[in-house]
Amino acid sequence: MARVVVLGGGIAGHTAALHLTRMLTRSDEVVVVTPNSNWNWIPSNIWVGVGKMKSDQVTFKLGPIYKRKGIEFHQALATAIHPSGGPGRPRPYVDVTYTDPARAGEHGELDYDYLVNATGPKLNFGATPGLGPDGHSYSVCTAGHAVDASAALQGSIQRMKDGERQVLVVGMGHGTCTCEGAAFEYAFNVEHEVRQAGVRDRADIVYLTNEYELGDFGVGGLTFTQRGFQTTSKLWTESLFRERGIRAITGAHVTGVEKGVVHYEQVDGSANSLFFDFAMLLPPFRGVDLHGYDADGADITDELFAPNGFMKVDADYSGKPFEEWRAEDWPSTYQVPRYPNIFAVGIAFAPPHQISRPRKSPSGTVIAPSPPRTGMPSGIMGRLAATNITVMIQHGDSAQIRTASMADMGAACVASAGSGLRQGSAASMTMYPVVPDLVKYPNTGRSLKDTFGEIGLSGHWIKLLLHYMFIYKAKARPGWHLIPE
Repeated sequence: MARVVVLGGGIAGHTAALHLTRMLTRSDEVVVVTPNSNWNWIPSNIWVGVGKMKSDQVTFKLGPIYKRKGIEFHQALATAIHPSGGPGRPRPYVDVTYTDPARAGEHGELDYDYLVNATGPKLNFGATPGLGPDGHSYSVCTAGHAVDASAALQGSIQRMKDGERQVLVVGMGHGTCTCEGAAFEYAFNVEHEVRQAGVRDRADIVYLTNEYELGDFGVGGLTFTQRGFQTTSKLWTESLFRERGIRAITGAHVTGVEKGVVHYEQVDGSANSLFFDFAMLLPPFRGVDLHGYDADGADITDELFAPNGFMKVDADYSGKPFEEWRAEDWPSTYQVPRYPNIFAVGIAFAPPHQISRPRKSPSGTVIAPSPPRTGMPSGIMGRLAATNITVMIQHGDSAQIRTASMADMGAACVASAGSGLRQGSAASMTMYPVVPDLVKYPNTGRSLKDTFGEIGLSGHWIKLLLHYMFIYKAKARPGWHLIPE
């Protein structure tokens, strides 16, 4: 009998847990530890953030799902990992602090044979003074945040209806943010909403981003073939901004947010301020502050985790310069080298470096997107961890470990640009691989036949279909495992 503990109930962790219950025997145990009682389909928070969906349409309770699937559920926050056990405890274990109201603040210790770290990110609003719901801007990172953003946006729309002009700022709240695609999507949904409300002429919409160029999306931009001609995501995205009348400020690191004004530094070294009436600015991510201890109780946090709190896995962390980056730098199994029974997947693993070219301002401020590791890649990694743990349990040292490097992994993104079955649209993009491989694909780093972008109403239908399909999958309804990650 083996005991597998999964830390985190987001896309990567939930996917891993469900697949483990499908692959393992009944005598094996699957345990999920997550501080939240709800599962959230985060991509649809965009629609919650503009009032087109309610929070209960993008969330559901995890407890009943796990009970039905025979998964042991602990609503708790993991605080430390003991990969070699501890004094008087030969088995590895995890320290947890319960957030379940019935056991709030209680300490616990959970033994494991295999561990999946899928804790996701800590929303690091504190990295930028005044950023976030406790400051002077809004967020769509959680369903609750999105509800508040929607209310504030509707307030701005009402003021426009009353004759006032409004400045609406959407984008990134720090120079190292990721999830540029989410900010892009929200900006176009906001534009659609004010247009539908009949007040587009009273709205100045500004997209504020750390991308050096539009269309970078944290992956260094894309080159694809469209109607027989090669184009770039830069030209493609710039045309969308021109068509919708959205002004873009690129290469920006937000230094602080005050009531009604955002201050930012750009790659060229200039310091600027932008006055606003409504601002949705995403925070940077960091790890969730897990600690590590060896069998004697000595602190090994620095061995297990990078300075940003993400877990180090089978990647090249040597810090080589941009010109020496290779596809092989990226992890392929997501195992911790010294502890191969520990996997870190989704946002929880530490990337070896950015995908986009790193840039600094003259003052030394890093202004470059962090690598995206959400959505489709997270699900693939979660399933990979479940598959490899299963074969390790079944075959021991002779197990044939599968790989899924982001340098050999495709991804698809459908970013809505307004909702409505007849009036909505979406920008649909695919890329292969996520991390460019200039050895395999010398010209662009990616396969041209597998990398493309289009915008249209049909993309919105796909986006809506994906919403319902993945919630069905996450609820482990009949045939759920046939729906791809």
